[in-house]
Amino acid sequence: MFIIPFIPWLIAVLTLIAVLSIVLISWRNGISPMPTSRLVRRVVIQEVNRIPGYGDVIEAGSGWGTLGLDVVRYCPGKRLTGIENSLLPLWVSQGIAYLSVRFREAKGQQQSMKGRLRFIRGNIYNSSYEHADCVICYLFPGAMNRLSDKFTRELPPGARVISVCFALPGKVPLRTITCTDALRTKVYVYVF
Repeated sequence: MFIIPFIPWLIAVLTLIAVLSIVLISWRNGISPMPTSRLVRRVVIQEVNRIPGYGDVIEAGSGWGTLGLDVVRYCPGKRLTGIENSLLPLWVSQGIAYLSVRFREAKGQQQSMKGRLRFIRGNIYNSSYEHADCVICYLFPGAMNRLSDKFTRELPPGARVISVCFALPGKVPLRTITCTDALRTKVYVYVF
């Protein structure tokens, strides 16, 4: 009984720590983790599905994991690694991925996501893209500027970069899709 009065305080402290963590990492990154709208996720999925056969997809800055989860769910044969440096969104995405795999297994669904989806803590500027068939980004102009040369150096020939909202400076996209969402979000597709 002595512990019960402290539970609301504990919840409040943990919530404050979580919020401060997101704010500090967002300030350092220059952007906060933003979920991708359903319409934009559909466009990204269509573009990933244009890549023939199996493929390794990296999501640079995976945030809450909603985009990565849908890519693996609706892109047969694709494996996705989401890279995120903010702990709370990373933990949420890892939890959602774990539960999604278990739920699909429990329902006996034919196409398993097991072994095809993982979210890791990392720095998108230090991570390697040498084996990626596709990189998905929903970042900001400064990040795209920093990654542009890295993609040119590291991505194998024919690899794609699919960027939501922000273009790669100095690169001409293969295609630019304007989504039908309220913001008329642009998705840029590049081939290296």
